[in-house]
This record gives sequence, C-alpha cells and structure tokens, in this order.
Amino acid sequence: MSRAWLLPEHIADILPAEAARVERVRRQLLDQAARRGFELIIPPLLEHLDSLLSGTGRELELQTYTLVDQLSGRLLGLRADTTPQAARIDAHLLNRDGVTRLCYCGPVLHTRPGGAGASREPLQFGAEIFGHAGLEAEMEVLDLALEAVAEAGVARPVVDLADARILRGVLAGVALDSVGLNDIVEALSRKDAAALDGLTDQLPDAARAGLRFLLDAYGGLGVLHQARAALPARTLIGHALDDLSRLASHLQRSHPGVQVGFDLADMGGYAYYSGVRFAMYAHGASQALARGGRYDEVGAVFGRNRPAVGFSLDVKTLAQRLASGVATGTVRAPWSESPEFAAAVRRLRDAGETVVIDLPGSPAEECGRTFDRALEQVAGRWVLRSL
Repeated sequence: MSRAWLLPEHIADILPAEAARVERVRRQLLDQAARRGFELIIPPLLEHLDSLLSGTGRELELQTYTLVDQLSGRLLGLRADTTPQAARIDAHLLNRDGVTRLCYCGPVLHTRPGGAGASREPLQFGAEIFGHAGLEAEMEVLDLALEAVAEAGVARPVVDLADARILRGVLAGVALDSVGLNDIVEALSRKDAAALDGLTDQLPDAARAGLRFLLDAYGGLGVLHQARAALPARTLIGHALDDLSRLASHLQRSHPGVQVGFDLADMGGYAYYSGVRFAMYAHGASQALARGGRYDEVGAVFGRNRPAVGFSLDVKTLAQRLASGVATGTVRAPWSESPEFAAAVRRLRDAGETVVIDLPGSPAEECGRTFDRALEQVAGRWVLRSL
C-alpha cells in the first residue's frame, strides 16, 4: 500500500477547527503588537546561509535546513528563527536613528523538534525593539508577551528570569575556547552536576564555585540575595542582579497574577543573548510558551551594533491552549440565482454572519458545519428561521 500521503515526523496538517483557533490567535497577536506601535515585517523564508546564521551560534545552525541555490551555487538556509532577519532589516533596510519596533508572524523550519511533541514547523510570532538600551524595553516586551498568553486563556503564567551577564561575569578572565564554553553552557542548561565538575576541574576555584552555585540557583526572589553573597563582586554580575530585581518588581506590580521565578543556569540561546533573558510557561507545564530577552550583539554582523530586545512564540502551540468555545452561528441557504437572494446573503455576510449555500445535489450539512438558522423565502421575502 502506498504511504505517499504520510507526512514527515513532527510535521502535521492543521484541520479546520484548529486552523480557526490558530488564525484567531495570530490576528490577536498582530493587533496587540500594532496597538503598541510595532510595525509588521514579512522577511523571506529563504536566505543566503551566511546572512541567516551570522552571529547566532551553533544552536541555531544545527536547527537550520540548508540547500544549494540553483541560480548562484551559494548555500541557502530555510530560516529557523526570524530574529536575525529582523536585525538585518533594522540595520540595512530601515537604518533609523531612533527606536524601531518590529513584529512578524510566519513559519520557521527546524531540523529537529524543540521538545516532546513539538512541531518542526512552528508558526513563529515575534516582536523586537531596536535602539533602546534601558530596561524599559525589556518591560515593554514582557508586557506584550504576557498579554499574548493571557489572550490564549493561560491563567497564572510563570515567568522565569535569567541573565547571560552572570555567566560572563563568573568566567571573566578565564581562558576558555568556544568548544569548552559551549560544553559548560550545555551542562548548566541540563543541570548536569557530574558533567560540569568534569569540565571545570582545571578552572580557578572562584570560577568553579560560581558555576556550581549557578547549577542550583533557581527559585524565588531569595535566589538573587543568595547570588549576591555567593558570586564574585563584579560590576557585570551586580548590574545583572539589579536588573533582574527591578524586572521582578515591575512584573509583580503590573501583573499581580504572574508567578515570577529565577533560573540563573538557564542558558538557552546563550550565544547571542547579551543580558536579561526570560521564559514564559503555563502553570505546571515544562515547555515554554514564549522566550526572549536582550541581544545587543545580533546586529553587529550587519554593520550596526545597537541595542535589541525581543521575544518569540509558536502560534500553533499557543492556540492549543485556547478553548474551542461555542461556535458562532452558521446560516444555511438554498441555491438561488435571484438578485433578491444575492442581496440578502450579502447583507448577512457584511454583518459578520457565515452563510453556507446548498449546491445542487450536495446538501450543506455534509460540509462539516452545524447550522443554527436557515435563510428561507417567505411571501416573496428572504428571512431567517431558527433551526
């Protein structure tokens, strides 16, 4: 038997009911961003590989599909993340001096799923603020991300905060090659104490102690107090802890239902994050709904190194959190070519109603919808009747 109709693993069709929820969330997200002044961009799915991966690190490189351009012979990549494209657009195409807010929503492709049950074809929504170095940019991005998950019905979301500067401060002055640093980052992210001990046995005692502390540095506000006592008294670390404390206070004031925590060993995307980073979860869930933070170096490879903060999420995953709710009413109508019928249908559709017309020999109920009203002709007039 032919299996040509089967899709690759972690790739799926989206059928009507779910597609409607996805589209509803997509429109809500874009509308929310637009109300805050974020301008929509639509970057291409395909780019030259060197442009797509510049400054992003090995993690994104491993997630990116590559192919050869039949026109130029150059390597092309199918984007696995839209943030580098937004940075390129900000640096080269817009090239503004002031603050620029950009948003986008489109598919990305991953060579491997990001987690259990994850799709290799997320529908990525993201929002980026370029040109503001202050913590206010992180606050605005976090506020937008929280609005996004709230619209999808996520009650009591959890926000985990971390900061890439803490690890850089701990390792300041320590000679490490890129492979050694990547191995340490991966061990911290996995919270693998045995691996971390083996990787750091030749490091100075202060660095080893700092890394070992980070491994267990997760929890509530007390984590920041412990970090100030346990980590080296370096300016970079102090600024990071101050910013994390200020962000936590902002979230607790502005979003009292949000649970704020800290995970100072969370190093996902460490290669391009330059400061605060965050992950957002539904209460009790292990897979993040949204991730983001500050990545001031992302535009450097495009010749314009300026402040940048943003976040992204998978619209499909967020839509799964959305209750299906009660379907809006659908009107069933008979086939007719009369001008009066066409005018009646037009009025209903202009008012936001869904009207499905019976095609001759194909009853409307076979289309998979449930009808609550019918359009019927009574005494020469087209009127609605409840079913």
